[in-house]
Amino acid sequence: MIVKETTSTNSPIYEDALSIRHEVFITEQNIPFEREIEGEEDKYYFVGYVGTTAAVCARAFLESPGIWHVQRVACRKEYRGMHLSSELMRFIEEKASDSGIKLITLGAQDQAAPFYERLGFTTIGEVFFDAGIPHHRMDKEI
Repeated sequence: MIVKETTSTNSPIYEDALSIRHEVFITEQNIPFEREIEGEEDKYYFVGYVGTTAAVCARAFLESPGIWHVQRVACRKEYRGMHLSSELMRFIEEKASDSGIKLITLGAQDQAAPFYERLGFTTIGEVFFDAGIPHHRMDKEI
């Protein structure tokens, strides 16, 4: 898998991320379009490509000094089970560490929490609901 990144919402990489997110969050999980595309500016966008196909994506932003918040981690259905999301998260962790980041935080859908636990994330606090889906905050020091 090749990972490409951008901070531009005018980039084809960003468009590929939106395509994956539309498929996973809007079509599969019925999240409203307006909710899915809010807050798009000032983010890092990461897309993993298998050949020329955009297979997996995520976005991140500087939440506060030394802390990146990762969001919108998604993988196309036909690429699930291939460990591409794990590979993408490792790439993001390396990029964050190289940028002086010490902590990655995210809001994991409860069904995805075991995935993040395998990557070394720890659950923090109580359940919260985002777009009607139960989530937990999870953190990882890097």
